[in-house]
Amino acid sequence: MSVLDKLACSLGRRDEVPNQELARDLVKSRDTAAIRVLVDNLWNTNKDIRFDCIKTLYEIGYQKPELITGHVAEFAKLITDKENRMVWGGMLALTTVAALNPGPIFQNLGLFQKVIQKGSVITVDGGVKALALAASADEKYRSSILPWLLDFLATVRPKSVAQYAESILPAVDGAHKQEFIEILNRRLTDLSPSQTARVKKVIKVSETR
Repeated sequence: MSVLDKLACSLGRRDEVPNQELARDLVKSRDTAAIRVLVDNLWNTNKDIRFDCIKTLYEIGYQKPELITGHVAEFAKLITDKENRMVWGGMLALTTVAALNPGPIFQNLGLFQKVIQKGSVITVDGGVKALALAASADEKYRSSILPWLLDFLATVRPKSVAQYAESILPAVDGAHKQEFIEILNRRLTDLSPSQTARVKKVIKVSETR
C-alpha cells in the first residue's frame, strides 16, 4: 500500500483522521522517502490528493519538523497557488520549519509580504508567524524582516494586535525592543480588557530582553 493510498481521499473519507494517523506513522518510522512522495504530489492534478498531502505534511511538521525542513522551498511555492487551501496549508507547514530553515523564506520576503497583505485569516496568521520565526533565527534576516513586521503590527485591526504581538515577540531583540513596546503601548487604547492583558504580558516579557 503506497503512501498515497493511505490519504483520506484515497480511503473515501471526508475527515482528516486518516491524514493525521498517516503523519503519526511517518514520524514514528521517519520514512523520508514517503514524505518525499507527499511533497512531490503537492502539485498532483487531483486537488483532493494535494489537500491531503499538505495536511499530512504540516501535521508531520507539528510533531517532528526536522523531517520536512528540507522542503521549505516547495512549501514557499504554494503561497501563490490558485487554491486557497494550498496557500494557507503551505503557510502552516512553513510555521513549523521557519526557524530551522529560514533561508528560502527570506529569499521570498517580498512575496510573503504581498500574500500577507491580501491573504485569508489563516494565511496571514501563518505568514506573520513564519516571518517572525525566520527573523528570530538569523540577525541578517531580522534586520530586514522585523521592521516590516513592526509596521504591520502598528496598523492591524485591534482584535489582532495581541495575537500578532505574541507571534512577533520571538524576533524582537534589544535593538528593536523599544519600538516594539512603543507600538504596543499606543495600541492599548483600542483593545478590550482581555486583549489588553495579553498585550501587557508581551510588553513585560519584551522589557527583559
